[in-house]
Amino acid sequence: MAEAVKMPALGESVTEGTVTEWLKQVGDTVEVDEPIVEVSTDKVDSEVPSPFAGVITQILVEEDETVEVGTVLALIGDEGEGDSGDAPAAEEAPAAEPAPVQEAPAPAQEAPAAPAGGAGGETIEVTMPALGESVTEGTVTEWLKAVGDKVEADEPLLEVSTDKVDSEVPSPADGFLAEIKVEEDETVEVGTVIAVISTGEPGSAPAPAPAQEEPAPAPAQEAPAAPAAEAPAPAAPAEEAPAADAGGETVEVRMPALGESVTEGTVTEWLKAVGDKVEEDEALLEVSTDKVDSEVPSPVSGYLAEIKVEEDETVDVDTVIALISTGKPGASAPVAPKEEPAPAPKEEPKAEAPAAPAAPVQPSVAAEPTSPKPEAPKPAAAKAPAAAAGTYVTPIVRKLAKEQGVDLSEVEGTGIGGRIRKEDVLEAAKKAEEARKAAEAEAQKAAAPAPAAPAAKPASKIEPDTTLRGTTQKMTRMRQVIADRMRSSLQEAAQLTTVVEVDVTRVAAIRGRAKVPFQQREGTKLTFLPFFVKAATEALKAHPKLNAQIKGKEVEYFDYENIGIAVDTERGLMVPVIKNAGDLTISGIAKSINDLAARTRDNKIKPEELSGGTFTITNTGSGGALFDTPVLNAPQVAILGVGTIVKRPMVVKDAEGNETIGIRSMVYLSLTYDHQLIDGADASRYLMTVKQRLEEGEFEAEVGL
Repeated sequence: MAEAVKMPALGESVTEGTVTEWLKQVGDTVEVDEPIVEVSTDKVDSEVPSPFAGVITQILVEEDETVEVGTVLALIGDEGEGDSGDAPAAEEAPAAEPAPVQEAPAPAQEAPAAPAGGAGGETIEVTMPALGESVTEGTVTEWLKAVGDKVEADEPLLEVSTDKVDSEVPSPADGFLAEIKVEEDETVEVGTVIAVISTGEPGSAPAPAPAQEEPAPAPAQEAPAAPAAEAPAPAAPAEEAPAADAGGETVEVRMPALGESVTEGTVTEWLKAVGDKVEEDEALLEVSTDKVDSEVPSPVSGYLAEIKVEEDETVDVDTVIALISTGKPGASAPVAPKEEPAPAPKEEPKAEAPAAPAAPVQPSVAAEPTSPKPEAPKPAAAKAPAAAAGTYVTPIVRKLAKEQGVDLSEVEGTGIGGRIRKEDVLEAAKKAEEARKAAEAEAQKAAAPAPAAPAAKPASKIEPDTTLRGTTQKMTRMRQVIADRMRSSLQEAAQLTTVVEVDVTRVAAIRGRAKVPFQQREGTKLTFLPFFVKAATEALKAHPKLNAQIKGKEVEYFDYENIGIAVDTERGLMVPVIKNAGDLTISGIAKSINDLAARTRDNKIKPEELSGGTFTITNTGSGGALFDTPVLNAPQVAILGVGTIVKRPMVVKDAEGNETIGIRSMVYLSLTYDHQLIDGADASRYLMTVKQRLEEGEFEAEVGL
């Protein structure tokens, strides 16, 4: 009795799925849990295992068809059950002669289909993919293949762009690009057919002329056409089957959970390509979340068999993003060469057929020995420029290189395997700009060698940033996250800022005396910031309203102080957290600040170190700002800004109350707070507590004086 294989529910909200590829065909024997078909949804691509052992007797849903969850995809029965079992037996059995007898009547049915497809085989539509949940349309940026080009399954066909991501669209099957329906720079809706792939070779109808030696009549021309179209069909499974098995076990690589509250991640860059050898714990790709950028290591040693999530795509945590094969790929290699010689002789009849429509039989025979030779090199010549680049270059890198005017053939990649990365392009652009400036400087010197004094003036001239000026560029993932969080913070909290001026002359004196022995003893630098963190943390214990979080109509007051420190990085502002800062001395705070800041700038910070903050301090004074009005780091209710320390003449009172004017080290502290919970008087009291602690300057014992 046949058992049904149904479309599984691949997620809570998933209601339908698309059959991507059948890994088994009618008549194939399958074991329990052996993958038989690949399906995809708007959330994940996955393999469907066989629930039973037996033989596939019928496939009810073809590739690229979308059906609802629970729909029967195929039937599995016992060996010998069903009519379909005879066909594979005939093909696998050594009886080579009966096979043409069975195929001879088939052409009568398939012959009309071949001219309709125009390629002597099955035609498969390529549609505009949905590159995101809310994406409804996409724009064709560039076609990477031309009509008539041979393509492999999963080979990039074109580049498309949306308002969220730029991506390459792979070919769904092996074959030839038969038709391009959407030209470059055209925008169409998701699901629109943008191209047609033919699994048969162009001009395959006249190609099988040698087979006409056996059947002389004209109908025989149609009869071989069907076998020619059918011949590539078995080749595709033969090519894909080794890829699935790869001679060993396949291990899934999933999107990791990079933090407690992180639910999704974005693939920033693949460091390995399909087929590359990888070692266990070797970095496979870079991913980013709203909290951290991180590398994902390989869970096992083996080969990268498949990439399921392309660069700039965002998926949920635990989504399968790649497959690693523990066996060495290569089973599919012999198949490819078998197909390559085939297109050469069969492409020419397509061009020759119009030349002699009255006698198609003779031209096809004559064309085969002569025309394939000049035609065969053409596809290779078309691909030569792409191969000249050496290694695969992502669309983002190509676009960036075009914007910066960088020739990729002259760029040496620093990525794994010599891959060219965005940083390489930017560095090349920087060097080119420096060379241009140097040439201009030399030209200026040659033009005006006499005036030595004026020659020094250009050194102080402000040079324009030619890498960004006059360009339009897509915001990075990190910049988008920062923008969303800041806008959300301003919309959800009633924010205002209070500023006080603090005399830190005593702190400056203590630091001046202690910084050298402190660094020798503790192994880290002593800056001004640990003093401010120490004073701010102690004040939070006395003013718990500023160390709290609003939860609906309730307020949670924390009994610990986790202080976030704003760190400026090349990717944007990030806030690592000093956990339990209220229990640390200045020495412990200094070590934590320097360690967290260094690892954040080097992109080595851990996700858990970027979450859990209860209060934030931002040192805008490091850039020379007197003060600012910082935006709350939601859901926190307060943030302290520290301005630059400057020396100014100030009125100073001595112990007897006498006033004098002295040079003092002064700083502005600005406190932004949520007026939903904190009143202006609360903010002022907190700032005055911090001010008093800093001006008293009783820190000698903590710095070893």
